[in-house]
Amino acid sequence: FNDLIFICRRQGYNIKKKQQDVVGFLEALKIDYAQLDIASNEDNRRWMRENVPGEKKPTNGIPLPPQIFNEAMYCGDYETFFEAKEDNTVYEFLGLTPPPGSKVGRKFRLTVGGDNKHKISQEQFLKGTQIIQLKLYL
Repeated sequence: FNDLIFICRRQGYNIKKKQQDVVGFLEALKIDYAQLDIASNEDNRRWMRENVPGEKKPTNGIPLPPQIFNEAMYCGDYETFFEAKEDNTVYEFLGLTPPPGSKVGRKFRLTVGGDNKHKISQEQFLKGTQIIQLKLYL
């Protein structure tokens, strides 16, 4: 397994939903991962807390699951995972090489008038395909 996901078996609904979202998405992409429970294993909890970068820790200093790592490399928390999922950059987020034929989003900004900017993939731009989802930067 390359990717490690730290989860908590005893948690509230919001955390559980986020964990299920991450796990379900990785399974859909057929990405191997290992779930490490921090509620029942003190070593997992300690390792996760020590290896989440300081700037990513909340003000109380205790990061909540899910936290995602590729081996010892910190990938991010749920919010950064969700952004990568929305931007179609999950493989890059995880530090993995995308499989052939996968839709990988090399992102750049295209000014569409005024100060509004939309982010689209280079592939969409070059092929002139219809853009289904735009992110608006204000």
